[in-house]
Amino acid sequence: MSAELAVVLLAGGRATRMGGGDKPLLTVGGQPILARAIAATTGPGRALVLNANADPGRFAAFGLPVVADATGDYPGPLAGILAGLDWAAAHTRTRDLLSVPGDCPFLPPDLAERLEAARRAAGTPFACAGSGGWTHPVIGLWPLALREDLRAALAAGERKIDRFTARHGCATAEWPVEPVDPFFNVNTPEDLARAEAVAVHLGQGSSG
Repeated sequence: MSAELAVVLLAGGRATRMGGGDKPLLTVGGQPILARAIAATTGPGRALVLNANADPGRFAAFGLPVVADATGDYPGPLAGILAGLDWAAAHTRTRDLLSVPGDCPFLPPDLAERLEAARRAAGTPFACAGSGGWTHPVIGLWPLALREDLRAALAAGERKIDRFTARHGCATAEWPVEPVDPFFNVNTPEDLARAEAVAVHLGQGSSG
């Protein structure tokens, strides 16, 4: 498959703060959060893959290929990113992978383009998103050329994304947090209620 960019949507976590289950399947504004994330990251020349563990059939309605973590025991998002990198290397001709969480209902549509611009301006191989004084390492642009470095780091026990990317250099692209932080993610029932209220405010849902 020829693709200018591969995208991995990360849904491999255990959602312990939500009481278990799949956070990306929760509904905001009348749509599963995952559907909203897919819509924000789909585009010409892009190939999307979903990272999820256990039975992939629960995501069948989305029509995406599903890959499990590259290593077992839920080591965190680095394993899902590596799984996405491996899938992209095997099934596309792209040089880069965009990683996004499957539980962010308000992702910006210009995410990949702005990350690429930040990476080029800084002369670094990696770029991640930032907003409100925080960086979001899991939302980033990854060169496939460094996937074996990531594999070795995971095997050595590395679990922190920002510590790994800092070894090679990582730029940050900043977004405003008004009218909503585009990287707000749903971790708790309270977050879900807040996301629904934001969606209504933005005209993306129903108040009734």
